[in-house]
Amino acid sequence: MITILFFLSSGIFLGWSLGANDAANVFGTAVASRMIRFKTAATICSVFVVIGAVAGGAGAASTLGELGSINALAGAFTVALAAAFTVFFMTRAMLPVSTSQAIVGGIIGWNFFAGVHTDVAVFTKIAATWVICPILAMAFAFVLFFIAKAYVRNSKVHLFRQDSRTRLGLIVIGAFGSYSLGANNIANVMGVFVPSSPFRDLSIGGFLTITSVQQLFFIGGIAIAIGVFTYSRKVMETVGGSIFTLSPISALIVVMSASMVLFMFASKELYNLLLYAGLPTIPLVPVSSSQAVVGAVIGIGLAKGGKNLHLGVVRRISLGWVLTPVISAVISFMSLYFMQNVFMNTVYQ
Repeated sequence: MITILFFLSSGIFLGWSLGANDAANVFGTAVASRMIRFKTAATICSVFVVIGAVAGGAGAASTLGELGSINALAGAFTVALAAAFTVFFMTRAMLPVSTSQAIVGGIIGWNFFAGVHTDVAVFTKIAATWVICPILAMAFAFVLFFIAKAYVRNSKVHLFRQDSRTRLGLIVIGAFGSYSLGANNIANVMGVFVPSSPFRDLSIGGFLTITSVQQLFFIGGIAIAIGVFTYSRKVMETVGGSIFTLSPISALIVVMSASMVLFMFASKELYNLLLYAGLPTIPLVPVSSSQAVVGAVIGIGLAKGGKNLHLGVVRRISLGWVLTPVISAVISFMSLYFMQNVFMNTVYQ
Protein backbone atom coordinates (compact mmCIF):
# COMPACT_ATOMS: atom_id res chain seq x y z
CA MET A 1 0.00 0.00 0.00
CA ILE A 2 2.87 2.37 0.82
CA THR A 3 4.38 1.70 -2.60
CA ILE A 4 1.05 2.45 -4.29
CA LEU A 5 0.66 5.73 -2.40
CA PHE A 6 4.22 6.69 -3.32
CA PHE A 7 3.61 6.19 -7.02
CA LEU A 8 0.28 8.04 -6.82
CA SER A 9 1.94 10.93 -4.99
CA SER A 10 2.90 12.63 -8.26
CA GLY A 11 -0.73 12.56 -9.39
CA ILE A 12 -1.73 14.00 -6.03
CA PHE A 13 0.92 16.71 -6.44
CA LEU A 14 -0.38 17.42 -9.95
CA GLY A 15 -3.92 17.65 -8.56
CA TRP A 16 -2.71 20.12 -5.96
CA SER A 17 -0.96 22.14 -8.69
CA LEU A 18 -4.11 22.12 -10.82
CA GLY A 19 -6.16 23.35 -7.87
CA ALA A 20 -3.62 26.11 -7.25
CA ASN A 21 -3.43 27.15 -10.91
CA ASP A 22 -6.64 26.17 -12.70
CA ALA A 23 -9.53 25.16 -10.50
CA ALA A 24 -10.07 28.41 -8.65
CA ASN A 25 -10.13 30.29 -11.95
CA VAL A 26 -13.80 29.35 -12.13
CA PHE A 27 -14.32 31.79 -9.26
CA GLY A 28 -11.32 34.04 -9.92
CA THR A 29 -13.24 36.90 -11.49
CA ALA A 30 -15.90 36.77 -8.78
CA VAL A 31 -13.27 37.03 -6.05
CA ALA A 32 -11.31 39.74 -7.88
CA SER A 33 -14.47 41.83 -8.26
CA ARG A 34 -15.15 41.40 -4.48
CA MET A 35 -18.54 39.78 -5.11
CA ILE A 36 -17.62 36.52 -3.32
CA ARG A 37 -15.12 35.95 -0.54
CA PHE A 38 -12.21 33.68 -1.33
CA LYS A 39 -13.07 31.11 1.36
CA THR A 40 -16.65 30.84 0.15
CA ALA A 41 -15.54 30.40 -3.45
CA ALA A 42 -12.89 27.85 -2.50
CA THR A 43 -15.37 25.77 -0.48
CA ILE A 44 -17.98 25.63 -3.25
CA CYS A 45 -15.34 24.96 -5.88
CA SER A 46 -13.78 22.12 -3.88
CA VAL A 47 -17.05 20.27 -3.24
CA PHE A 48 -18.26 20.36 -6.83
CA VAL A 49 -14.83 19.59 -8.31
CA VAL A 50 -14.79 16.30 -6.37
CA ILE A 51 -18.36 15.45 -7.43
CA GLY A 52 -17.59 16.19 -11.07
CA ALA A 53 -14.36 14.18 -10.98
CA VAL A 54 -16.02 11.03 -9.64
CA ALA A 55 -19.30 11.27 -11.55
CA GLY A 56 -18.17 12.44 -14.99
CA GLY A 57 -14.41 12.15 -15.39
CA ALA A 58 -14.20 9.05 -17.59
CA GLY A 59 -14.85 10.67 -20.99
CA ALA A 60 -11.88 13.03 -21.25
CA ALA A 61 -9.53 10.47 -19.68
CA SER A 62 -10.14 8.06 -22.56
CA THR A 63 -8.84 10.62 -25.07
CA LEU A 64 -5.55 10.98 -23.19
CA GLY A 65 -5.28 7.19 -23.27
CA GLU A 66 -5.45 7.32 -27.06
CA LEU A 67 -2.49 9.73 -27.10
CA GLY A 68 -0.35 7.43 -24.97
CA SER A 69 -1.34 4.47 -22.81
CA ILE A 70 1.26 4.40 -20.03
CA ASN A 71 1.31 0.75 -19.01
CA ALA A 72 3.68 0.90 -16.00
CA LEU A 73 2.92 2.53 -12.66
CA ALA A 74 6.43 3.98 -12.36
CA GLY A 75 6.08 5.53 -15.81
CA ALA A 76 2.75 7.10 -14.91
CA PHE A 77 4.28 8.44 -11.70
CA THR A 78 7.16 10.06 -13.62
CA VAL A 79 4.95 11.63 -16.30
CA ALA A 80 2.57 13.10 -13.73
CA LEU A 81 5.52 14.40 -11.70
CA ALA A 82 7.03 16.12 -14.76
CA ALA A 83 3.69 17.80 -15.51
CA ALA A 84 3.24 18.79 -11.86
CA PHE A 85 6.66 20.44 -11.65
CA THR A 86 5.98 22.31 -14.88
CA VAL A 87 2.68 23.67 -13.58
CA PHE A 88 4.21 24.47 -10.19
CA PHE A 89 7.03 26.52 -11.72
CA MET A 90 4.59 28.39 -13.93
CA THR A 91 2.37 29.05 -10.92
CA ARG A 92 5.35 30.47 -9.06
CA ALA A 93 5.76 32.83 -12.02
CA MET A 94 2.08 33.81 -11.53
CA LEU A 95 1.14 32.48 -14.99
CA PRO A 96 -2.26 30.72 -15.31
CA VAL A 97 -0.96 27.94 -17.56
CA SER A 98 -2.75 24.87 -18.84
CA THR A 99 -2.43 21.65 -16.87
CA SER A 100 -3.85 19.91 -19.96
CA GLN A 101 -0.85 21.06 -21.98
CA ALA A 102 1.54 19.96 -19.23
CA ILE A 103 0.20 16.40 -19.06
CA VAL A 104 0.07 16.12 -22.86
CA GLY A 105 3.70 17.21 -23.01
CA GLY A 106 4.57 14.64 -20.33
CA ILE A 107 2.83 11.83 -22.25
CA ILE A 108 4.65 12.74 -25.47
CA GLY A 109 7.92 12.65 -23.53
CA TRP A 110 7.02 9.11 -22.40
CA ASN A 111 6.13 8.11 -25.98
CA PHE A 112 9.57 9.22 -27.17
CA PHE A 113 11.36 7.44 -24.33
CA ALA A 114 9.37 4.20 -24.72
CA GLY A 115 9.59 4.25 -28.52
CA VAL A 116 5.80 4.40 -28.80
CA HIS A 117 4.27 6.07 -31.84
CA THR A 118 2.42 9.31 -31.04
CA ASP A 119 -0.89 9.35 -32.89
CA VAL A 120 -0.74 12.62 -34.82
CA ALA A 121 -4.50 12.69 -35.37
CA VAL A 122 -5.20 12.41 -31.63
CA PHE A 123 -2.56 15.03 -30.79
CA THR A 124 -4.02 17.37 -33.42
CA LYS A 125 -7.49 16.93 -31.95
CA ILE A 126 -6.19 17.78 -28.47
CA ALA A 127 -3.98 20.67 -29.62
CA ALA A 128 -6.86 22.17 -31.61
CA THR A 129 -8.82 22.59 -28.38
CA TRP A 130 -6.01 24.78 -27.01
CA VAL A 131 -7.00 27.30 -29.67
CA ILE A 132 -10.73 26.60 -29.80
CA CYS A 133 -11.27 26.74 -26.02
CA PRO A 134 -10.29 30.41 -25.42
CA ILE A 135 -11.90 31.50 -28.71
CA LEU A 136 -15.21 29.85 -27.77
CA ALA A 137 -15.11 31.42 -24.31
CA MET A 138 -14.32 34.79 -25.89
CA ALA A 139 -17.27 34.49 -28.27
CA PHE A 140 -19.68 33.41 -25.51
CA ALA A 141 -18.60 36.29 -23.27
CA PHE A 142 -18.84 38.82 -26.10
CA VAL A 143 -22.44 37.81 -26.92
CA LEU A 144 -23.56 37.38 -23.31
CA PHE A 145 -22.23 40.84 -22.46
CA PHE A 146 -24.64 42.53 -24.85
CA ILE A 147 -27.52 40.30 -23.72
CA ALA A 148 -26.81 41.23 -20.09
CA LYS A 149 -26.42 44.89 -21.01
CA ALA A 150 -29.85 44.93 -22.66
CA TYR A 151 -31.39 43.14 -19.66
CA VAL A 152 -29.92 45.59 -17.14
CA ARG A 153 -30.95 48.57 -19.25
CA ASN A 154 -34.58 47.39 -19.51
CA SER A 155 -34.84 45.97 -16.01
CA LYS A 156 -36.52 47.91 -13.23
CA VAL A 157 -34.97 45.82 -10.46
CA HIS A 158 -33.58 47.85 -7.57
CA LEU A 159 -29.79 48.17 -7.47
CA PHE A 160 -29.44 46.25 -4.19
CA ARG A 161 -31.65 43.41 -5.41
CA GLN A 162 -29.66 43.30 -8.64
CA ASP A 163 -26.49 43.00 -6.59
CA SER A 164 -27.93 40.07 -4.62
CA ARG A 165 -29.02 38.33 -7.81
CA THR A 166 -25.55 38.77 -9.27
CA ARG A 167 -23.91 37.22 -6.21
CA LEU A 168 -26.33 34.28 -6.28
CA GLY A 169 -25.73 33.83 -9.99
CA LEU A 170 -21.97 33.76 -9.45
CA ILE A 171 -22.35 31.04 -6.81
CA VAL A 172 -24.70 28.86 -8.90
CA ILE A 173 -22.73 29.21 -12.13
CA GLY A 174 -19.45 28.78 -10.26
CA ALA A 175 -20.72 25.51 -8.80
CA PHE A 176 -21.69 24.36 -12.30
CA GLY A 177 -18.29 25.40 -13.63
CA SER A 178 -16.51 23.58 -10.79
CA TYR A 179 -18.43 20.39 -11.57
CA SER A 180 -17.52 20.69 -15.25
CA LEU A 181 -13.90 21.36 -14.32
CA GLY A 182 -13.74 18.24 -12.17
CA ALA A 183 -15.34 16.12 -14.89
CA ASN A 184 -13.02 17.52 -17.57
CA ASN A 185 -9.69 18.10 -15.85
CA ILE A 186 -9.48 15.07 -13.56
CA ALA A 187 -8.13 13.31 -16.66
CA ASN A 188 -5.07 15.55 -16.40
CA VAL A 189 -4.50 14.54 -12.79
CA MET A 190 -5.15 10.80 -12.77
CA GLY A 191 -5.70 9.85 -16.42
CA VAL A 192 -2.15 8.53 -16.88
CA PHE A 193 -2.70 6.07 -13.99
CA VAL A 194 -5.86 4.49 -15.48
CA PRO A 195 -4.10 1.78 -17.60
CA SER A 196 -2.05 0.66 -14.57
CA SER A 197 -4.56 1.42 -11.79
CA PRO A 198 -3.52 -0.33 -8.55
CA PHE A 199 -7.09 -0.45 -7.18
CA ARG A 200 -9.85 -3.01 -7.57
CA ASP A 201 -13.55 -2.33 -8.01
CA LEU A 202 -15.42 -2.09 -4.70
CA SER A 203 -18.92 -3.51 -4.32
CA ILE A 204 -21.02 -2.01 -1.52
CA GLY A 205 -24.07 -3.98 -0.48
CA GLY A 206 -24.31 -5.70 -3.82
CA PHE A 207 -26.05 -2.74 -5.47
CA LEU A 208 -23.34 -0.07 -5.64
CA THR A 209 -19.99 -0.52 -7.36
CA ILE A 210 -17.18 2.00 -7.08
CA THR A 211 -14.77 1.34 -9.91
CA SER A 212 -11.01 1.49 -9.64
CA VAL A 213 -11.04 4.54 -11.92
CA GLN A 214 -13.56 6.35 -9.71
CA GLN A 215 -11.32 5.68 -6.71
CA LEU A 216 -8.39 7.24 -8.57
CA PHE A 217 -10.52 10.22 -9.54
CA PHE A 218 -11.76 10.72 -5.97
CA ILE A 219 -8.18 10.92 -4.69
CA GLY A 220 -7.33 13.36 -7.48
CA GLY A 221 -10.41 15.47 -6.71
CA ILE A 222 -9.40 15.80 -3.07
CA ALA A 223 -5.91 16.88 -4.16
CA ILE A 224 -7.41 19.56 -6.41
CA ALA A 225 -9.55 20.82 -3.52
CA ILE A 226 -6.51 21.17 -1.28
CA GLY A 227 -4.72 23.11 -4.03
CA VAL A 228 -7.66 25.52 -4.28
CA PHE A 229 -7.49 26.36 -0.59
CA THR A 230 -3.75 26.59 -0.15
CA TYR A 231 -2.24 28.30 -3.19
CA SER A 232 -4.77 29.69 -5.68
CA ARG A 233 -5.27 33.29 -4.59
CA LYS A 234 -2.36 34.82 -6.58
CA VAL A 235 -3.44 33.28 -9.88
CA MET A 236 -7.02 34.35 -9.18
CA GLU A 237 -5.85 37.93 -8.93
CA THR A 238 -3.83 37.67 -12.17
CA VAL A 239 -6.79 36.34 -14.18
CA GLY A 240 -9.50 38.27 -12.39
CA GLY A 241 -7.92 41.69 -12.31
CA SER A 242 -4.74 42.06 -14.33
CA ILE A 243 -6.03 41.48 -17.88
CA PHE A 244 -9.11 43.70 -17.61
CA THR A 245 -10.89 45.29 -14.66
CA LEU A 246 -14.28 43.60 -14.28
CA SER A 247 -17.60 44.81 -12.95
CA PRO A 248 -19.77 42.33 -10.98
CA ILE A 249 -22.00 41.67 -14.02
CA SER A 250 -18.93 41.15 -16.21
CA ALA A 251 -17.54 38.70 -13.65
CA LEU A 252 -20.80 36.73 -13.84
CA ILE A 253 -20.54 36.59 -17.64
CA VAL A 254 -16.92 35.39 -17.50
CA VAL A 255 -17.78 32.57 -15.08
CA MET A 256 -20.78 31.58 -17.21
CA SER A 257 -18.80 31.58 -20.46
CA ALA A 258 -15.91 29.55 -19.07
CA SER A 259 -18.29 27.08 -17.42
CA MET A 260 -20.15 26.50 -20.68
CA VAL A 261 -16.92 25.73 -22.51
CA LEU A 262 -15.71 23.31 -19.84
CA PHE A 263 -19.06 21.52 -19.85
CA MET A 264 -19.07 21.18 -23.64
CA PHE A 265 -15.74 19.35 -23.64
CA ALA A 266 -16.65 17.16 -20.63
CA SER A 267 -20.23 15.99 -21.25
CA LYS A 268 -20.62 12.49 -22.65
CA GLU A 269 -24.37 13.11 -22.77
CA LEU A 270 -23.91 16.11 -25.07
CA TYR A 271 -21.47 14.12 -27.21
CA ASN A 272 -23.95 11.25 -27.60
CA LEU A 273 -26.83 13.64 -28.31
CA LEU A 274 -24.93 15.33 -31.14
CA LEU A 275 -23.83 11.94 -32.47
CA TYR A 276 -27.41 10.64 -32.43
CA ALA A 277 -28.63 13.76 -34.24
CA GLY A 278 -26.00 13.33 -36.95
CA LEU A 279 -24.30 16.61 -36.00
CA PRO A 280 -20.56 17.30 -35.58
CA THR A 281 -19.49 16.18 -32.11
CA ILE A 282 -17.41 18.09 -29.60
CA PRO A 283 -14.36 16.02 -28.58
CA LEU A 284 -14.17 14.81 -25.00
CA VAL A 285 -10.83 16.41 -24.28
CA PRO A 286 -9.45 17.89 -21.05
CA VAL A 287 -9.22 21.63 -21.66
CA SER A 288 -7.81 24.38 -19.49
CA SER A 289 -10.02 26.46 -17.22
CA SER A 290 -7.29 29.12 -17.34
CA GLN A 291 -7.55 29.35 -21.11
CA ALA A 292 -11.35 29.49 -20.91
CA VAL A 293 -11.32 32.24 -18.29
CA VAL A 294 -8.64 34.26 -20.08
CA GLY A 295 -10.59 33.99 -23.34
CA ALA A 296 -13.80 35.10 -21.61
CA VAL A 297 -12.08 38.07 -19.95
CA ILE A 298 -10.69 39.14 -23.33
CA GLY A 299 -14.19 38.80 -24.82
CA ILE A 300 -15.56 41.19 -22.19
CA GLY A 301 -12.72 43.60 -22.89
CA LEU A 302 -13.43 43.55 -26.63
CA ALA A 303 -17.16 44.04 -26.03
CA LYS A 304 -16.31 47.18 -24.05
CA GLY A 305 -14.17 48.53 -26.86
CA GLY A 306 -10.84 47.00 -25.89
CA LYS A 307 -9.43 50.29 -24.58
CA ASN A 308 -8.45 48.99 -21.14
CA LEU A 309 -7.35 45.54 -22.30
CA HIS A 310 -3.86 44.81 -20.95
CA LEU A 311 -2.31 43.12 -23.98
CA GLY A 312 1.08 42.82 -22.27
CA VAL A 313 -0.42 40.46 -19.69
CA VAL A 314 -2.16 38.51 -22.46
CA ARG A 315 1.14 38.08 -24.33
CA ARG A 316 2.89 36.90 -21.15
CA ILE A 317 0.15 34.34 -20.48
CA SER A 318 0.23 33.16 -24.12
CA LEU A 319 3.98 32.61 -23.87
CA GLY A 320 3.36 30.37 -20.87
CA TRP A 321 0.88 28.34 -22.92
CA VAL A 322 3.45 27.81 -25.68
CA LEU A 323 6.29 26.84 -23.33
CA THR A 324 4.30 24.53 -21.04
CA PRO A 325 4.03 21.38 -23.23
CA VAL A 326 7.62 21.72 -24.45
CA ILE A 327 9.07 22.08 -20.94
CA SER A 328 6.92 19.23 -19.63
CA ALA A 329 7.99 16.89 -22.47
CA VAL A 330 11.69 17.58 -21.81
CA ILE A 331 11.36 17.11 -18.04
CA SER A 332 9.36 13.92 -18.60
CA PHE A 333 11.94 12.39 -20.95
CA MET A 334 14.88 13.20 -18.65
CA SER A 335 13.05 12.01 -15.53
CA LEU A 336 12.10 8.72 -17.19
CA TYR A 337 15.76 8.12 -18.01
CA PHE A 338 16.75 8.58 -14.36
CA MET A 339 13.81 6.55 -13.07
CA GLN A 340 14.73 3.56 -15.24
CA ASN A 341 18.54 3.71 -15.30
CA VAL A 342 19.36 5.14 -11.89
CA PHE A 343 16.44 4.05 -9.67
CA MET A 344 15.95 0.79 -11.63
CA ASN A 345 12.15 1.06 -12.02
CA THR A 346 10.33 -0.20 -15.10
CA VAL A 347 8.67 2.80 -16.77
CA TYR A 348 7.21 0.97 -19.78
CA GLN A 349 6.39 -2.60 -20.74
